[in-house]
Amino acid sequence: MSARNSQANKAAARERLRQERERQAKKDKVRRQVTVAVSAVAVLALAGGIGYGVMQANKPSHWEAVKDQKKVTAPKNTSGDNGTTLVVGKPAAKKTLEVYEDSRCPICATFEQGVGETIEKDVAAGKYKLQYVGATFIDNSDQGEGSKNALSALGAALDVSPEAFLDYKAALYSAEYHPAESDDKFAKDSYLLEIAGTVPALKNNATFKKNVEEGTFDAWALKMSEAFDKSGVKGTPTLMMDGKPVTVAGGKNAPMTAPDFTTAIDKALKG
Repeated sequence: MSARNSQANKAAARERLRQERERQAKKDKVRRQVTVAVSAVAVLALAGGIGYGVMQANKPSHWEAVKDQKKVTAPKNTSGDNGTTLVVGKPAAKKTLEVYEDSRCPICATFEQGVGETIEKDVAAGKYKLQYVGATFIDNSDQGEGSKNALSALGAALDVSPEAFLDYKAALYSAEYHPAESDDKFAKDSYLLEIAGTVPALKNNATFKKNVEEGTFDAWALKMSEAFDKSGVKGTPTLMMDGKPVTVAGGKNAPMTAPDFTTAIDKALKG
């Protein structure tokens, strides 16, 4: 091999090495640009995700939004401010029994299972009228929604008829369907509709179903709950007549059996 060829080969090798270095440098530059771009996108995505998360966290819940509604749709068969006076019975009945309950309250369920049928018979006979005041304080204790949702569904039943309201109330508090206080089962519309399937007036009732699922009476339920809060009543179940508590003989609590209730109510009716 001549010296000239050797030098030419060396020069060619150096040129190839220079070109290879340039190509590698370009690849490295492109890789850095892509990395920076991806990082920027990731940062933006993260920032967007955080922003969306913050926005969602600050977004009011359904019930908070409902609370701010100015328009309240009250069920039929109600009266008073925002329809929060719910009275069932014959107009000729001179006395009114006020019943204060929270739909999730287990003691209310025990009361309804033991006394509810007697109250319905008394009301039907015109012995007295029934005023129902719904509370939702159990929801406040565990960030639940069942008390509010069930009260709204009771409003939907009342919108059908007072009789449907009484039958649905009995079904909600029944031993078969009333959940444990720790189980916020009434928060599910599907469960409320399942229970409604046992009430002839509500079974396959499209309007009732629509009102439950769309929350037609959600704002009303909150107004009813406010009426309970303003009443001064501290617990459920509480019974009142003529501004006086109706309690078991010798005690401070509501009577839990039909005989004890009849004794207490007859005394209240004479008072």
